[in-house]
Amino acid sequence: MIAYEFYWRDGTKGYQLMGILPERRKKQERISNESIMNWAKRLLGKKANESDIYYLKVTINNDGDKLFRINPYSKNHR
Repeated sequence: MIAYEFYWRDGTKGYQLMGILPERRKKQERISNESIMNWAKRLLGKKANESDIYYLKVTINNDGDKLFRINPYSKNHR
């Protein structure tokens, strides 16, 4: 399963994990950087500044106990 780990830059604590969003969309053409970032903006509300947020695309195995980070330089990374 593909998921996204969201991090937010806190001025005093540095980058903090905000949450993990599993990808549930079946149609790949619906997945874009903007659609992924919209979730983070909704989570943070008005204090969301896109320059303070980033995400990592990760793979979670079917048992849910192993997390694999996808190489951001691979051709499959979106």
